[in-house]
Order: sequence, then structure tokens, then C-alpha cells
Amino acid sequence: MRILSNWSREILLFLVALIFLSPIYIILVNSFKTRQELYEGALALPKQFDFRYYTEAMEQMDFLSAFTNSLFVTIVSVVFIVVLSSMTAWMLARSGSRISTIIFMCLIATMLIPFQTLMMPLMQLVIGITNTTGIPLYNTLSGLIFMNIGFHAALSVFLYHGFIKSIPISLEEAATIDGASKFGVFWRIIFPILTPITATVMILNVILIWNDFLLPSLTLVDKELRTIPLSVFYFFGEFTIEWNLAMAGLTLTIIPVVIFYMLAQKYIIKGIGEGAVK
Repeated sequence: MRILSNWSREILLFLVALIFLSPIYIILVNSFKTRQELYEGALALPKQFDFRYYTEAMEQMDFLSAFTNSLFVTIVSVVFIVVLSSMTAWMLARSGSRISTIIFMCLIATMLIPFQTLMMPLMQLVIGITNTTGIPLYNTLSGLIFMNIGFHAALSVFLYHGFIKSIPISLEEAATIDGASKFGVFWRIIFPILTPITATVMILNVILIWNDFLLPSLTLVDKELRTIPLSVFYFFGEFTIEWNLAMAGLTLTIIPVVIFYMLAQKYIIKGIGEGAVK
């Protein structure tokens, strides 16, 4: 009975895995098909694996420019998120005052607000600030980075806060007695200990920011500023959809994230468990 039970669990997990992987299969096989083959059968294998659609998709997307923009926005946003969120979480966790608790709860509450409810007033505010003060928040990569920091800070502070509470405060007291400043205590004692949760924060934010379409679509107008998700979107025209090129573009979008995830996946469960549960 135990052997049958194990087999049934494995079969069930295999079927669930097939269901979750089926969209990837559909995207991959259709990226090699002609439009005629695609309409004849979306699930069938292509007659030949021709990479010409990838070449054409890269040309139409201006892939190098879009990849550079996505990489720049992602790296700079994640660096600022890690630095600012870790310092914020440390101060909120160690101050112990009622004001700190209120600030922390307000940050957590922002995670419950759907972005769709904020996007119209946000764009009005951003455009107003840009036109009034000249601060380049609208239609600039720096403005997109600024908004990414704000929207992704709450989750990062939450993860860091839980992890920091598990660190004995005696380590900080000993460093202070030895003459370390607040700055030195954090960067020399606390931040190195935060390495597991920092890896998790980086991984989660890289995936979220790299794949984000909605915020860049509202913020960026010029073609040369488009990120990869924005570039792929323009294969879906108002009257025609170039499905094979769109599938090739989506595959090109997914590959960097998959590689990054495979290299860093061991930190995700470990970091979340240590940061959110403790």
C-alpha cells in the first residue's frame, strides 16, 4: 500500500508539473513555426526548428537596447532597494518605539493595495511633478527606478525586519562598547549577517522588476527607453498579431530570468523561511 501511495503521489506531481510547464511548451514550440503551422495546430511540434524568427524578433524589438534598459533598471533598482530596505528594517526593529511599529504596519499595509488603484493618480502626480519642477520622473529610466524602489520597498522591509529580529542585540551592544558607530555597527556587524535574506530580496526583486510590464508601460513613452516586456508587447498589434515573433520575443524575455533563477534558487526558500517565520 505504501508503494502504491508513493507512486500515486509521484504521478500526481508529474501531472501538476505538466500543467504548469504547458505554457512554456506552447511558447517554445510556436516560436519556431510559420504562421500557417501555428494556426494548423498550436500544440504540434514545428516541421523544422528554424531560428530565423528569433533573429527577426530581435531586430524588431531592438533587443540589445531593450535588454540594456531592462538590465540597467533592474540592477540599479535592486541595489537601492537592498541598501535602503535593510537600513530601514534595522532601525524599525531596534528602536522598539510605538512610532516605529506604526511605520512598519503602514509599510506592510501598502502591500495589500492593488497597483491598479494607484496607477492613474500616480501618473497624474508624476507628470505634474515633471512639468512643474523639471525633475525627470516621467518618460525616464531614472523615474522608473525611483518608482520601483517605492513599490518594492514594503516586501523587502518585511523580510529584512523578520530576519533582524532573530539576531541577538548583544552583538550590536558589544560592537558599540568597542567604539563602533551606528554606521559601523550596521555595515560591519549586521549587514554581513543578512546575506541569506539579502540574496532572497535580490532574487525576488530581480524577477518582479525584470518581468514588470504595467509600470514601464505607464512611465516610458520613447521607443529607445523600452524594456524587454514593453518591446514584446508591440508584436500584439491592434489589427494583427505576429504570434510566432511574439513567442520568440517571449522566449528571449524568459531565458535570462530562468538562468538567474536556476543559479540562485537555493537561497529563495532558505531566505524566506528565515526572514518571514522568525
